[in-house]
Amino acid sequence: MPLRNTPQRWGALSQLLHWLIVALILTQLTLAHLANDLPVGSRKVKLLATHKSIGITILLLACLRLLWRWSNPTPLLPDTLGPLERNAARFTHGALYALLFAMPLSGWMMSSARGFPVSYFGFFTLPDLVPKSRPLYEALLTTHAVLALSLVTVAALHALAALRHHFWLKDDVLRRMLPVSGADGTPS
Repeated sequence: MPLRNTPQRWGALSQLLHWLIVALILTQLTLAHLANDLPVGSRKVKLLATHKSIGITILLLACLRLLWRWSNPTPLLPDTLGPLERNAARFTHGALYALLFAMPLSGWMMSSARGFPVSYFGFFTLPDLVPKSRPLYEALLTTHAVLALSLVTVAALHALAALRHHFWLKDDVLRRMLPVSGADGTPS
């Protein structure tokens, strides 16, 4: 499979970044859920430190993904899609990118406002983005939760649209983001 995108298919790097970010977002949701259920203590602090590090990883991967997308052709949408569907696809992709940046940045700012450092897997500590402030922390906590709900909603719509293309419209929109897509398991 080619590394670069073609007008017909996402390339290997685009696919890798897509599925890696999907896996990391699912991990983030799990870690956040687990941390919410824990009492304050060392286990919760370790879980949240991992959550923060993965969030920064997602931010870095989103930057890489956006740069890669700007330097590669984007596979064409099927000719069968009308203007409304094309605009919905563009909006959804734009919203996903915006949320991939907003979520980790809001979490980083939230930690800064709370006075908790953001360490990247213990290798180094990132600078604070905002000054310590309890009211700002509370606002960012709400913002982070709203962004998380928004990300889950938009990602679910994105996934449902891909499944609609595959099972109802029977086109190749989903298959071209998979490493294997032909009936015999070979790349298309």
